[in-house]
Amino acid sequence: MRKLVVAVALLAIALVVLDRVAVIGVQREIARQIEAKYDLEETPSVQVKGLPFLTQAISGRYEEISIGIGKVEREGVELERIDATVYGVTAPLSDLIQNAATTEIKADRVTGTVVISRQTLSARAPRGIKVEGTGDDKIRVSGNVPVLGNQVPVTADMKIQVVKGGIRLTPASVKIAGGIPVPNPERFISFTVPVKDLPLNLRITRVKSTSEGLAVQGTASDVPLR
Repeated sequence: MRKLVVAVALLAIALVVLDRVAVIGVQREIARQIEAKYDLEETPSVQVKGLPFLTQAISGRYEEISIGIGKVEREGVELERIDATVYGVTAPLSDLIQNAATTEIKADRVTGTVVISRQTLSARAPRGIKVEGTGDDKIRVSGNVPVLGNQVPVTADMKIQVVKGGIRLTPASVKIAGGIPVPNPERFISFTVPVKDLPLNLRITRVKSTSEGLAVQGTASDVPLR
């Protein structure tokens, strides 16, 4: 009886070790494929959710995988990071082991958040305008606008709008130092941040202000990962 207990314990340990070795191998391969597919500068982090892993591996379907992508540049705009979750990933373990280069890896659905820093927003703002703070779904900017050859200090709370190909920031309220009249000050302050061709085929669904800058939320379906 004692030998049987020991044998069962050893088998359990072996299965746990095999499970962890298999998950590390699959995570590494999926990360490598995503890096190549979306032309990333760094290998993303990949974490397969759910235990035991081997049950998913044998079926060739992983219900939930977390993906972390570092800094990415798109359309001249630096994205600070992308945190995504992919659902319903098809990637047969035997194919990944035997012929990873041609194995089709596909996700049913993806949700993700793209972070755009305040520094990046300031770089896209009109000359003389800088993003000073964020919060409450608005962005505050400050700087100077030209009036009759003079630079007049101005502050504004910006509305956030999703437009085709990017995010548009327009003043919701404008304060001008000294009460100096400035005709149509919005034209000196409004600007657009291009956001397109995102990794994982993400399409913008919502944008909100955070302490970091902007959190751009997106979704996608039927997403190739190889």
